[in-house]
Order: sequence, then structure tokens, then C-alpha cells
Amino acid sequence: MKLLFAFIFLVKISSPVVAQSLPDSNKNWSYHFQLTAINQTHPAFKASYSGDNSLLKEAEDKKLSLTTTLFLSRKLWKNAALYFNPEIAGGAGISSAKGIAGFTNGETFRIGSTEPKLYIARLYFKQHFALKNTRYAMVESEANQVQENIPTSRITLTAGKICLSDFFDNNAYSHDPRSQFMNWSLMSNGAWDYPADTRGYTQGIVAELIKPSWAIRISSVLEPRKANGLQLDYKVTKAHAETIEIEKSWSTKRPGAIRILGFHNLSQAPTYSTTLNEVKNGDSTSVDVYSGAKEWKKYGGLKYGFGINAEQEISGTLGAFFKASWNDGRTATWAYTEIDRSISAGINIKGNSWKRSNDNIGIAQVVNGISSYHRAFLNAGLYGFIIGDGKLTYGAESITEIYYLAKITSSFFVSADYQFVNNPAYNKDRGPIHVFAIRGHIEF
Repeated sequence: MKLLFAFIFLVKISSPVVAQSLPDSNKNWSYHFQLTAINQTHPAFKASYSGDNSLLKEAEDKKLSLTTTLFLSRKLWKNAALYFNPEIAGGAGISSAKGIAGFTNGETFRIGSTEPKLYIARLYFKQHFALKNTRYAMVESEANQVQENIPTSRITLTAGKICLSDFFDNNAYSHDPRSQFMNWSLMSNGAWDYPADTRGYTQGIVAELIKPSWAIRISSVLEPRKANGLQLDYKVTKAHAETIEIEKSWSTKRPGAIRILGFHNLSQAPTYSTTLNEVKNGDSTSVDVYSGAKEWKKYGGLKYGFGINAEQEISGTLGAFFKASWNDGRTATWAYTEIDRSISAGINIKGNSWKRSNDNIGIAQVVNGISSYHRAFLNAGLYGFIIGDGKLTYGAESITEIYYLAKITSSFFVSADYQFVNNPAYNKDRGPIHVFAIRGHIEF
């Protein structure tokens, strides 16, 4: 929190803005829409045993998820706007989105119910503060962006209900499960337990210092009250999460960027070793924390870690990315997914050579791991909120994903996706698994 306040203080001591006459946009409103439907299936696979949170070893098909979002934006005054996103989500992932740490459908983390539900996804205010001698660049209207002239050197403050991954850990080739890789550990750095409710949203503030070739971002937001729960914890002195990211970009010859992220989360999450000891002593309360059956009455759960995220355009048709992340692995995963170490790399190929310039092929490999504390917890037959097979023969979870995205019309895209999962949920006694998907996406 102190780090965030210090950052905001920079706004007050920044040099005055150079007076400059700017053309005003005649578009004070922005309206956009998206709909994404993903249907996944997997054939039967071998499993020596199964637990409460295991992926079903029997074949599953027609597991459909659906999200639809309206992006409303209103310009308030110079460099300020209000953003509002009502959203409907419903459906289910394979095995109710359990049994694989790097889960295969990045849209299912937005779904809190199999029945379609209407809710407010985002509602936030954004204000840009221009810095001295800045230039301005026209930004066209798009999802959660009004048409406006934005100072290229600025401090931006955002406050309200947000999705933290909108601001942090971006990547041109591996970030959006609606149009790129679907796997959870490819759309974000897997070991970043980024604070959010079940649907992927939180409340708080983000401060950004942005220059033409680099940026620094800091946020302080709320944690969920229970592991993977819908309710946020408003005891902000005891439960909160801070994230900082430094980004350096370049455009000499070919554009690229590198981002270094660090995070510090405080919540009601217990440690794996404490939970294991209490269960051995006959106290089952700790087990209920992970299933969400009871509210944990203790605070002080600390999880911290870092991530690195790089992208580089190699040619007009080829781009590549690399990600690596780590967290301390002592405290239970509370919001995102049960990954303590992750490394991934991949490429994106545009369809220019077969005269489909708007089509894309993505190929990626990710390897996920967990700490020794986390392994002991699972091997004792305990459960996280995503994984748990009753026992564990540990092996790194390895996932290969390949997709082809085809642009059918100006607003309609169809993707075919395949994922090969070896050692699902870090267990050599189960799998491997083949997961197939068809994705339809509409945006305008």
C-alpha cells in the first residue's frame, strides 16, 4: 500500500503540462460487444485412481462455455472516461473445470454457475495526467476505449471494479483466450495468483507511469473472501494484493517488449504445512477452506512471487513469446490456479503465405510445477480448489497447445484447438489427455 501511495504522490509533484490545443473527438460514447462460445471434449484416458478434484477419466463431450459482454464507455472530460461492462456467462468446462492446473478453457474462470447469469464485470473510472513536453496520439474507439487523444507521456489512474489482467502481464501473442491460446497457464503467467473473484474480477486502483518506450504499473486491489469465491474481502487492512510491473518496449526493425512483474498477496489463505499438520492432528476445518464449505477465520496468508514475459516480432508473418513465473509455494493458491512454477514459449504464424492474412496459427509449450509443500499436501489426500487426486506421484505438468483461428467475416471468427496434457495435476499415474475444442467468437 505504501508503494502505491508513493507512486500516486508523483502525480502531485510532476512538472506542469505544456499548453497545447488539441482537436476534440466528436465521439463521446463507445459501444462494443463480444460473444465467445467454446465447446471442449476429451476421449477416455488411463488413470490408476481418481479423487474428488480429478479430471474424469471417462470421455466427455459437448462441454460448452459461453460469455457475452457489452463494453460501454463514456468520455467525461478531457483525458477522463467511465467504463461499464455488463456480462452474461454460463456453461461449464470439462469435469467442472477441475483436474488440470493449467486448465484448458480460459473462459471458464469467468463462470460461477452453469446457468447463464447477468452481472457487472467492470465498472471503473480512468483519468490520464499528461506529463511535461508530451506528444499526443489519437486512439480509436474499441472495447473499453473511447476515441480520444492520449498523451504519450502520462500518469494514468484507474479505480473501480476491474480485471487485473487487463493492465498487467499483457502479451501480443499469448494473453486472450477469446482469440489466442485457451490454456490458463498461457493466457497469464501461471504462478501469478492474480487476485480476483471466481469470474476473474476485483476492486481497487491501478496507477501507471507510461512513456513512449517504457512503463511502470502498480496496483492495490481486493482478495476473495474464500478460495476461488465470488465474494471479495473488504477487510482491506488484513486482505489486499499489490502488483508491480516494469515494461520496456522497442520498435527498431521489429517491435517487441519485455515485462517483469512482482506480486504480494495477503488473504485468509492458510499454509500447506499448517493445514497438513492440523489434519494429521484430527482437525478437518482446514480441508473445508479449499472446498469453500467454510470461511477460514484467520488472516496473514502471504503469497509472493514474480514473472517475466517477453514478445518479439520476427518477420511480417512470425512472432514469438516467452514467459516464466515463480511463487513461494508455501501458502495455498487463493484466486487463480494451483501453479507455483511455470515456463512457456510459443510462436504465432499469420496466414499471409496461404492468402489468409487475417488467420493465425498458434503453437505453444508450457511446463508447470508446484513446491514441495504443495506436493506433500496433495500426496496426503488433501484438495485444492482446482486439483487433487487423493494421492500423488509427482511429475511436472506439461501442456502443448495448437490452434488455428480463421476470420470468417469482419466480426466472426472460428478456431479449432488441440491440447495435449501430460501428468495432469502433476500426477504421473493419470493421463496423458487429449483435449479438442471448437471456439466461436463475435466482436464488433
